[in-house]
Amino acid sequence: MRLRWILLALFADLWLAGPALAVIETYEFSDPALEERYRALSQELRCPKCQNQNIADSNAPISQDLRRQLYQQLEAGASDAEILEYMVARYGEFVRYRPEFSRATALLWLAPALMLAIGAAVLGVMLHRRRRAVSAPLDDSERQRLAALIDSAEKKS
Repeated sequence: MRLRWILLALFADLWLAGPALAVIETYEFSDPALEERYRALSQELRCPKCQNQNIADSNAPISQDLRRQLYQQLEAGASDAEILEYMVARYGEFVRYRPEFSRATALLWLAPALMLAIGAAVLGVMLHRRRRAVSAPLDDSERQRLAALIDSAEKKS
């Protein structure tokens, strides 16, 4: 019983400590619109170190640098496209969660549609084969075999 309370207290401590680990930014923006753009762009950019987090959620030093660069560029008047272009030029297309459609990323963008088309084609072939197998008439040897099975079943009952 005592162990259960200790484990419960440990779980509660870990659960309540989660928000304390969140990234806290203290940038002062000259315009509330810039702050909204900052939030949107920081959600769009991937942390080069973490690879599964955006820079808004990452505590990695590289993400802190990227957030600082983002803030400076926004305050300098750069457009969203210019900022994304700068980040891609410096860190590669990987830094974007939604990379632009290009030759290099065509498979990434088209793979879901291709997989869906392949799945639909396979399903269509399977259904067509099943329907054809069920609706095909019996040939003479199959009819004779079926009749023999029915006769043997009737004799048993």
